[in-house]
Amino acid sequence: MTPRGWLRLALGAVLLAVLAWGVTRGLERALAPEPAAEPADAGPAPPPEGVPRITATLYYASSDGQALVPVRREITLAEGVVPQGREILSAQLQGAPPPYISVVPEGTTLRAFYVTERGEAFVDLSPEVSTGHPGGTFAELLTVNAIVNAVTTNLPAVERVQILIDGQEADTLAGHVDLRRPLQQDDSLVREEPEIQ
Repeated sequence: MTPRGWLRLALGAVLLAVLAWGVTRGLERALAPEPAAEPADAGPAPPPEGVPRITATLYYASSDGQALVPVRREITLAEGVVPQGREILSAQLQGAPPPYISVVPEGTTLRAFYVTERGEAFVDLSPEVSTGHPGGTFAELLTVNAIVNAVTTNLPAVERVQILIDGQEADTLAGHVDLRRPLQQDDSLVREEPEIQ
């Protein structure tokens, strides 16, 4: 091969390496979860004065995103397990109070909630819980455990929680955590932290 041929080959290899690096960096940026930019007053607003209330334990990601943190919040007291479950979930689906991070995709709403006689709750969420999810096994575990734990911690009558999406059974939220069966409370990702007042 001539020196000019070697030069072309070397130049082609360098260009290919630069292109591969650029594609890799682009994919990393596209797939990396964006830090949540929650407003300073995010989180469920306490019930208005004069409205009966209870203190519920809700679950958010720690400020470093490496664990679920139980946070006690005041919510409206409702009559019965199902209405109280709706209040708990409505609060859980709202933004997190600083410095915590919400693990439920923004825009997710509660479509329905009901409990069977066997102590299984069905939580039917809007499609945003899946379409807006950043993906990744750990992020998906945080989301699923926050929802399941919020229900089972606050409603002793509920032992397991089945998550539905848009009225349908779903295999997963974003490809990782099996949602085809009711799930029990899982505290393996929970880390107690001093609560911020």
